[in-house]
Amino acid sequence: MQFLDEYQEIVAKAVERYTFKDKPAELYEPMNYIISHGGKRLRPIMVLMASDMFDGDIQKAIKPALAIEFFHNFTLIHDDIMDEAPIRRNKPTIHTLHGINVGILSGDALLIKAYKFFEDLEPELFKACIRVFTHTGLLLCEGQQYDINFETRENVTFDDYIRMITYKTGILSASSFEIGALIAGANFADAKAIFNFGKHIGIAFQIMDDYLDVFGNQEQFGKKHAGDIYENKKTVLYLLAREHATDEERKELDYWYSKKTDNVDKIYSVEKIFRRTRVDEKTLHLIQKHNEIGQGYLKQINVPDAKKKPFIELANYLLRRES
Repeated sequence: MQFLDEYQEIVAKAVERYTFKDKPAELYEPMNYIISHGGKRLRPIMVLMASDMFDGDIQKAIKPALAIEFFHNFTLIHDDIMDEAPIRRNKPTIHTLHGINVGILSGDALLIKAYKFFEDLEPELFKACIRVFTHTGLLLCEGQQYDINFETRENVTFDDYIRMITYKTGILSASSFEIGALIAGANFADAKAIFNFGKHIGIAFQIMDDYLDVFGNQEQFGKKHAGDIYENKKTVLYLLAREHATDEERKELDYWYSKKTDNVDKIYSVEKIFRRTRVDEKTLHLIQKHNEIGQGYLKQINVPDAKKKPFIELANYLLRRES
């Protein structure tokens, strides 16, 4: 998509402009490392897209967009430490290369640098954006804690899972769009509608992430295959499998999810139950459901349909990732 390429170029140039040259290098070079391997940089692009939707000044939105990108990478560094993940975006993770202490410090510094990118905004807009940004950060931490809790909690419900992924993933996409809208001067109703569009697209994106963890192409996905099964994460695949499994299959799932092990038999056995209960089809249906809810919010926004088209294309692109 040409519009996506154009936004990616804007973000890439901004990232390059703000490359860290500070000392000590042991702190800042790992920060440059993860930012330089920034993937598709979708969340800062969401800020710019929303700003454009409401005829904002894109130059005014660039630094807040970088704030979102820096914040997102801060969460990835710490997430990788907690998950003991060896690779991210097909590259070794920071704690794998430099140790856990450097990983924690580099992540903390990225978070602080993210806040500084809002400093140029006028006072009222600064307060509004920081309010959204800080609330997002707190919800994301809550979502991460729920995710950790679920590894050892037996009675995780589907609603628990949706709340967790909303906080962990959906809220950052939602807030990226909302901050872009606020910077462009959108009214309250439109800013909330684009927020809700982003929330449901973010939920769908995370469900797709869970799907690809098991059913995706590992090389294209850029993560360890079936990492969620290794970590006993009670994703939508697990919940759907448990709902549709036989009593014997549920007992087998309970057995394997009571052990945190690299045993390949665990992966093979759990995947076999996933396939027998057809959770792949059920998960793809759920992804489409949240995509449609998000599109419904997009329709409510009071701008010409031509301005909404890139958002529809982005949503479809995100949910057609390689599998």
